[in-house]
Amino acid sequence: MDKTRERIIELVAESDDALMEKYFDQGTLDDSDVLPNIGTAIAASKLCPVYAVSTMTLAGLSTLLDHIIEFAPDPAHHEAEHGKNEKGEPESRKYSTSEPISGYCFRTIADPFAGRINVFKIFSGKIGTDATVYNSTRGTAERLGALHTVQGKQLDKVSEANAGDIIACVKLKETQTGDSLCDKAHAIIFDPVEYPEAAIAFAIEPKSRQDEEKISVAIHKILEEDPALSFTRDAQTKEFLLAGSGQVHVETIVDKLKKRYNVEVMLHPPKVPYKETITQRAEVQGRHKKQTGGRGQFGDCKCVFEPLPRGSGFVFEDKIFGGSVPQQFRPAIEKGIIEAASQGAIAGYPLVDFKVQLIDGSYHNVDSDEHSFRAAGRKAFRNAMEKVKPTLLEPIMDVEITAPQECSGDIMGDLNSRRGRVQGMDTWGKNQLIKAQVPMSEMLNYQSTLNSITAARGSFHMQFSHYDPVPGQLAQKIVQQAKDEGRIRGEEED
Repeated sequence: MDKTRERIIELVAESDDALMEKYFDQGTLDDSDVLPNIGTAIAASKLCPVYAVSTMTLAGLSTLLDHIIEFAPDPAHHEAEHGKNEKGEPESRKYSTSEPISGYCFRTIADPFAGRINVFKIFSGKIGTDATVYNSTRGTAERLGALHTVQGKQLDKVSEANAGDIIACVKLKETQTGDSLCDKAHAIIFDPVEYPEAAIAFAIEPKSRQDEEKISVAIHKILEEDPALSFTRDAQTKEFLLAGSGQVHVETIVDKLKKRYNVEVMLHPPKVPYKETITQRAEVQGRHKKQTGGRGQFGDCKCVFEPLPRGSGFVFEDKIFGGSVPQQFRPAIEKGIIEAASQGAIAGYPLVDFKVQLIDGSYHNVDSDEHSFRAAGRKAFRNAMEKVKPTLLEPIMDVEITAPQECSGDIMGDLNSRRGRVQGMDTWGKNQLIKAQVPMSEMLNYQSTLNSITAARGSFHMQFSHYDPVPGQLAQKIVQQAKDEGRIRGEEED
C-alpha cells in the first residue's frame, strides 16, 4: 500500500514543476499537495485511475461519479482535438462554441424499437435540431434530426448541443462508429479509434432454418455496435466465422443474438483450410471418347504437370505449335483442369502451386467440341495425380504472444508441443513478447490454454503467413477424416 501511495505521489509531482521541486526537497508530498493536484495529473495523462464498480449491485458507483466530478478534466483542459482536412493536411479544433462545428461518433446502438442510434462527442461549435452537417469520413451530407441526451436506456430531447456535449441522433443514413461530422466549409477528419484485432474465431451455425434466415440481419446490427467483432465467410470451407477478442466476447454475442433477436446458433472450432499440391513432374495424356449412336464426343490432350514454389497458384501454358488442337478448344482443357483441381486429389481440398503445359493433342472434325476437351482436361488431371505424388499443405500462422516474463518458459514449451517454431523474443516492460510460427490447426483452442498458463494475463494475435507440407502421419489422419466426412469424391462419369 505504501509503495502504491508513493508511486501516486511521484506521478502527481511529475505533472507540475513546482511540485517536482518540492518533492525533491522533501522526498515526499503532503496530502494537501497531492489531493488538489490529482486532477492536474489526470489531465496531463500522467495518472489513469481505475475503479471497481458493479452494475448489478451499484457498489462503487457513487465513488466513481463523485471522482469524475472532482478529478476528471473538463474539455477546456485540452488545448485542441487534432485531425486532418480532406487533403490530408493537419487540422485542429479547440473546445469552443466559437469554432466551426465538429464532432466524432464513438458509439452505435442497435435499438430494437428506435432503430440505429449514433452517439457523438461534440468537440467544437454548437448545433441545433434538424441541422445538416458534413460526414467528412464518408464525404456525404447528413441531416441529424432531433438531438437527444442519453440517460441509461432513455433518450431525452434537447434543443441544441455545445462543445463538450455528448448527444445521440436516431436513424442516420450513412454515419457509423468512427466517423467525423463537421461543417463542410471547414472540414476535419479525426483519427478513428483503433480497435484490437480479433484474437479467436469460431464457426457459427444456425440451429434451424428459421434462424438461418434471421442470422445475417441480426449479426450485422450487432457489428454496428461492436467494431471489435468480425464476421466473415471462408470461401474455401464455406463456413461463417465469428471472431472476437476472446471466447467470453464471442459467447456474449451469441447470448445477445438469442435474447435480443431470438436467433439461436451453435459455435464450433473452424475447419482448417488445407490445400494440396504436387511434388513431381509428369507427362500425361487425357483422352475422352464417347459414342452414343448419334454424334459422338472426342477430345484428346497431352500435358506436362510441374510443381511450383509456394504461393504461385496455378499456371497454364499453351505450348502447342500448329493445329493438333484447334485454338477455340484449348481454353476448355484449362477449364477442365481447374475444375478437377478444385476437388483435390487426396483429401478433397483445392490443389494449388502447379503448372500445366499443353504440348499436344488431337481432335475430330465432327465429334470434338468444348465439352469433350473439358472432359479431356479432367482426365489428364486424374491421370497426372497417379504420377506426381500429391501432398497436403496446411496454413502456418504468424503468432505474437504477450505474457508475464515468468510464464515465457511454459509458453515456449507449449508452442513446441504444437509444432511451433519460435522466431524471437522481446522484452516489453514486465512482459515478454514471443514471436512464433505455428500451424493453424494447433491454434484453434489456444486462448483457453494461454489463459491457463498465464492466469488470464496473456494475450495473442495471429495472421496467416504461408502454407507448408503436412507431416506424413498427420496427413494420413486428415485423409481418413475426409473419407469419413465424404469429402473425397469418386471418379465422375464424363
